[in-house]
Amino acid sequence: MNSDQPLSYAAQHQKEFVEDLKKLVAIPSVSFPGFDPANVVASAEAVAGLLRRRGLENVEILTIPGCHPYVYGDWLHAPGAPTLLMYAHHDVQPAGRTELWKSPPFVATERDGRLWGRGSADDKAGVVVTASAIDAYLRTHGKLPVNIKVIIEGEEEIGSEHLEAFLQKYKSKMAADIMILTDTGNYDTGVPSITTALRGLISLDVTVRSADHPLHSGMWGGALVDPVQALAKMIASVTDKDGRIAIPGFYAKVRKLGRAEEKSLKALKYTEKDFRKQSGVLPKTKLLGGKDLLRSNWYQPSYSVNAIQASTRKDCANIINEAAWCHMGLRIVENMDPKETLKKFKAHLLKNAPWGVTVEFAGESTRAPGQLPQRTLEFGLDRMPVQPVGQHADLGDTTAEFVVEIARDASALLFEGMFLLQALQPRLKPLVRPIPRQPHHQPGEGHDGGGLHPPPLPPGGRNDQRQRHPSVVPLSVLIGGDHAQRIFSRR
Repeated sequence: MNSDQPLSYAAQHQKEFVEDLKKLVAIPSVSFPGFDPANVVASAEAVAGLLRRRGLENVEILTIPGCHPYVYGDWLHAPGAPTLLMYAHHDVQPAGRTELWKSPPFVATERDGRLWGRGSADDKAGVVVTASAIDAYLRTHGKLPVNIKVIIEGEEEIGSEHLEAFLQKYKSKMAADIMILTDTGNYDTGVPSITTALRGLISLDVTVRSADHPLHSGMWGGALVDPVQALAKMIASVTDKDGRIAIPGFYAKVRKLGRAEEKSLKALKYTEKDFRKQSGVLPKTKLLGGKDLLRSNWYQPSYSVNAIQASTRKDCANIINEAAWCHMGLRIVENMDPKETLKKFKAHLLKNAPWGVTVEFAGESTRAPGQLPQRTLEFGLDRMPVQPVGQHADLGDTTAEFVVEIARDASALLFEGMFLLQALQPRLKPLVRPIPRQPHHQPGEGHDGGGLHPPPLPPGGRNDQRQRHPSVVPLSVLIGGDHAQRIFSRR
């Protein structure tokens, strides 16, 4: 099945496809607690409508109790061909500090050749690229080269808490030969990348208390313990002067990189100048982790304090607060057990809590790191640079015999979906064979990076947000899992 016609169709209708993306971005489908769940339902309905318009059949909204809705659709008219399960998610992160946005977060805005808006990359673009590629093939050939199932999740950004229950209920719908995940990243525009490692996450709320109510600093200051200072000392104890985590034995299970990974890191030529330009770090701010920035970001654990509060700017007064709160997290890497690491983390914080303050933990969450088998890496990754990117959700222990992870992003990748369907057809059928099902991995969180650096619209040009956003036209597909044998590349 020739791909020239679908490609031509996609080029002619790209503005229309981008409008699809803009309409989805306009729905504030934030899945976090405290936000209106009706918006996630509205988003699911919009996604279902899009899939129907683009030619998918049996489209329905799937639910289980307590879970934001999924959307399913399929096209199953290719007898004897493999079945691809294509994954994306339609929920998004909160907009965050809206004063930092140059345009409204839920009004997709074209600026400097890019589309700015919450979800424009992570991951409503994944929905649109899948739907648009299918539409282009059906409009020009009347059929697809393979069978397609599409599943669009509604709670990826909050850790896919109900994923296992969802798969148990709908496992027959998820049955496929291969899964394609449209929620990973590329190193740079025009550089093929395969996501091989995903750092896990341990997070929790920490509250420090010293009194049962706030007190005037002029009357009580001096003898009374300030819980904000106590929390600050606890936070400071987690890292040393160089930013390395100072919890005893914390790095004991961090493995030495293999040959292919070392070779890949050396090939990428990533500089401090690149990092500073992409991140917006202030000129005099020192970078941590030494000169090997990619090693530090991808293969080493890290610590962050995501939010902290005692009083507020609005309510600031001459008081000593009764309590201080923060939300903090540890990114962990392969071989680090999340529950064991969380236990050590809490013990360290308690040990370093000064002056007899009361420490409370809440909102604990653990998400395991992901890593492709070393023999898979050694087999194929000497052929190209690879990037372990942030966090993303996979579908865990599904009935798929293989996992395909393809680095993709945004509306510019309308082409990639069509290339994918065409390129995989002759290669998949001889490879599909039963293999043991793999253990379930806890899903991770999105890697939108704050949503202020959206994907490019037209293909081409350097992507200056390359750490956060994938390549415009990724060229490689990895057949993964413990029984992975090959990497196929479209040159």
